[in-house]
Amino acid sequence: MEIGIPKEIKDQEFRVGLTPSSVRVLSDQKHQCFVETSAGIGAGFEDSDYLAAGAKIVSCEEAWSQETIIKVKEPLPSEYQYIKSGQILFTYLHLAADRALTEHLIKSGVNAIAYETVELNNGKLPLLNPMSIIAGRLSVQFGATYLEKQKGGRGVLLGGIPGVTPGQVVILGGGVVGTEAAKIAIGMGAKVQILDINVDRLGYLESLFGSRVELLYSNSYQIERVIPEADLLIGAVLVIGKRAPILVSRDFVKKMRPGSVIIDVAVDQGGCIETLRPTSHSNPTYVEEGVIHFGVPNMPGAVPWTATQALNNSTLPYVVKLANHGLKALEMDQALAKGLNVKNHQIVHPAVRDVFPDLAS
Repeated sequence: MEIGIPKEIKDQEFRVGLTPSSVRVLSDQKHQCFVETSAGIGAGFEDSDYLAAGAKIVSCEEAWSQETIIKVKEPLPSEYQYIKSGQILFTYLHLAADRALTEHLIKSGVNAIAYETVELNNGKLPLLNPMSIIAGRLSVQFGATYLEKQKGGRGVLLGGIPGVTPGQVVILGGGVVGTEAAKIAIGMGAKVQILDINVDRLGYLESLFGSRVELLYSNSYQIERVIPEADLLIGAVLVIGKRAPILVSRDFVKKMRPGSVIIDVAVDQGGCIETLRPTSHSNPTYVEEGVIHFGVPNMPGAVPWTATQALNNSTLPYVVKLANHGLKALEMDQALAKGLNVKNHQIVHPAVRDVFPDLAS
């Protein structure tokens, strides 16, 4: 199979779809990879590394002209022109928050497989998991930075010091993102609260964190109660293939102290905080209701050397299956089949159909 790896063009997105080591695996199985010039530079991979692994270094147009395209982030409008009927596109898509992209994928006739909806029988999301781990950890790292006075924050040190109360971190959602955020917040010495609607998950988190984290059943009453004391509020709510429900209204945000920070890790899927909208690494924050809002949808792009390798560790087995078998791989792998969002001009993923019922007819 001929596989194209375009350079990512989203703002300060330095990850790349395949590493040189992944290219070598594919080359050894007689597949040809076409890597756009400088596609891996931001992640620490030179064109010469790809050449040594058996790839061809090509233009943007030639990378996009291949039968299978491996990316990291969703195609942007300037890339829509390259998407072809019958092509396989394998990348993060997050269609629930992007009607324009959904419409174009339907129109194009592409076979669009989303990393974030590849799902194992146990409900785990193997291709979302590594980036969720990184984003969860980064959410506290970024949050701590924007709490600094010079960044417009309250001037709170999350860990405090002896004699001074540490900062309060409130995490909505106890999944992978929330768990990883809690690990870093605890490590910094912050006070941490996690809210989740899954009692079994709360039980697991208790076994993991013990008394170091306050675990609360999530409802509007509890959320309204804890938010005013939060120095850092982290949204970590994911509904597979759909937009998350709004759990934090503008009225709740108004009750937070000026200079507090909100970060919603799932903003690329719509997020759970009414006042938060997508931003970028170039302009990551804005202030609304006196609170700093951080809405960068591709947070792991800040650590591309780590994130690209972590992503490839999970995606490569599926890429190899697609390279060896094409769309027949979907019949052979139930988890990969669940990743299919659009095929033959139709939305095929049930959750995405629910979001855009008018496009599903």
